[in-house]
Amino acid sequence: MMRAETVTFGGSGLDRAAHLRGDEAALAAGPEAGAECILPLWRGKPLMQGEGGAARLIWLRSDHPVLAQAARVRVFLGLDEGRMRHAADISAWVPADVDEAQIGAFLDPTVQAHPAAPAGAVFRELRGAMTWLTPRDAELAATAKAVLDWHRTHRFCSRCGAESAPVEGGWQRECGACGGRHFPRTDPVVIMLVTHGNDVLLGRSPGWPEGMYSLLAGFVEPGETLEAAVRREVYEETQVRIGAVGYLASQPWPYPASLMFGCRAEATSREITVDPVEIEDAVWLSREEVTDVFAGRHDRVLPARKGAIAHFLLENWLADRLD
Repeated sequence: MMRAETVTFGGSGLDRAAHLRGDEAALAAGPEAGAECILPLWRGKPLMQGEGGAARLIWLRSDHPVLAQAARVRVFLGLDEGRMRHAADISAWVPADVDEAQIGAFLDPTVQAHPAAPAGAVFRELRGAMTWLTPRDAELAATAKAVLDWHRTHRFCSRCGAESAPVEGGWQRECGACGGRHFPRTDPVVIMLVTHGNDVLLGRSPGWPEGMYSLLAGFVEPGETLEAAVRREVYEETQVRIGAVGYLASQPWPYPASLMFGCRAEATSREITVDPVEIEDAVWLSREEVTDVFAGRHDRVLPARKGAIAHFLLENWLADRLD
């Protein structure tokens, strides 16, 4: 697929400079020199300024007061046009009047403003702002969120249970008790553009906003190919049988740390029997109906979120740009 890397969070060409991860002196050089090179995140929300096309990430010096409560781990993200970029977790900071229900929602609309942050800078949920950022900022933010989330949930060695420590610029954790080394995990997920003639198969999960439908998706199991995962997931959720399967594009998805493999799948049956444990509903929609969905004219279905690979695949299917 010629446009595969234009999906959100992909294709910015970030130099991750893995050769520097073990060089502690080099990693400390930028922050120690007072460079504005650290991106703070609060509960996975990056600090940013502006909205729409004017949005951008905000980078701080290591001595900035916003970073006073930063966690021990600092993640080296790479070189951005030669400039070092790091990320730090400041989730220990407690804002006033936090709405926990909103923060835990599918799409958190709230923003948090640290009193010491630059004017207009707020911590904003990445899911809602991902299309506002440049491709480079989007990749940096997604990387920072995924790796810092991993550190928060993998503090202890899975071999012996002792607390481990971050090393290699935050890209590993090392156990001082047994010597075990642990690496950030990425969970492979297949997401399927299932078609039958002129129609595409869409579904919705319980708890999604009213009217929201998307492409079917599911985790790849150990010992399973992508093609087998596509056929299994579609059948488990809808009882629809799948024939030919082909790869289209991928997207890093930091919720919390998945890699979405976008696949095209040809259905060999049409009858839908929904597994209510897996999904709430599934429907076949024609190209014309999906066109109405994208235009906001459909009376039942809302368009997939911009920035998500589901939206990307459906948009390119409508435009006949999958090849």
